[in-house]
Amino acid sequence: MYVDTHAHLYHKQFDGDRPEMVQRALDARVTHLLLPNIDGESIRAMHALVDAFPDVCRMMMGLHPCSVGQDSIASLDQVEQLLGTGQYCAVGEIGIDLYWDKTWIEEQREAFRTQVRWAKELGLPIVIHCRNSFQEVITIVEDEKDERLRGVFHCFTGSVEEGKRVLAMDGFYLGIGGVLTFPKSGLAATLAELGPDRCMLETDAPYLAPVPFRGKRNESSYIPHVAEGLAKATRRSVADIAAITTTNARDLFKL
Repeated sequence: MYVDTHAHLYHKQFDGDRPEMVQRALDARVTHLLLPNIDGESIRAMHALVDAFPDVCRMMMGLHPCSVGQDSIASLDQVEQLLGTGQYCAVGEIGIDLYWDKTWIEEQREAFRTQVRWAKELGLPIVIHCRNSFQEVITIVEDEKDERLRGVFHCFTGSVEEGKRVLAMDGFYLGIGGVLTFPKSGLAATLAELGPDRCMLETDAPYLAPVPFRGKRNESSYIPHVAEGLAKATRRSVADIAAITTTNARDLFKL
């Protein structure tokens, strides 16, 4: 069995076939679908999906770094209020993104640190978005790290050295998705050295579909293709990868 630990299945790209898409995931033995929040506009659709599939879907609450701007106080207040309801399995997705725009880097840092501290107070894991910003993110995580703080670096595509720095922190994992299957990504070689023991699987659907679906809409039923890629890279069986990554997901998110 598998867990898709990161999928935006409430996205409008699934409006035409969402129930069928969920069933395809179940048919592929993907038993849990974890939904990261983006901002205030994604909350209603995310809740509706969980209401429709309460035994399959779990949701997170956080403010995505690309939604952080000059004045994000109201958005963060909403996140804090909702986290207090106890409906969420993680604080996410949160972090820093310097790929699109570096204008609000200080605001992103502040929002990230604030949400990390909420996670510690609530005993929830964090799901980290880290694009072109590993040094900025890891500095804050290492500074805030105590026995309460656990989480996953979503869509990990970093170097061996960066992976080792993540894995040096107890309770932290690498989120591995379709990029692993891209021939020129270099991620397979990185994971060959790091190993699969602190990995979990994700799609980031509808984005980053694995080979042989690269360039098409991604969905949770493609998780086995990521598992096969991780098995090949680490010279483990697919059954081993399924067991390791599902155990990790269940432990981190208390599934």
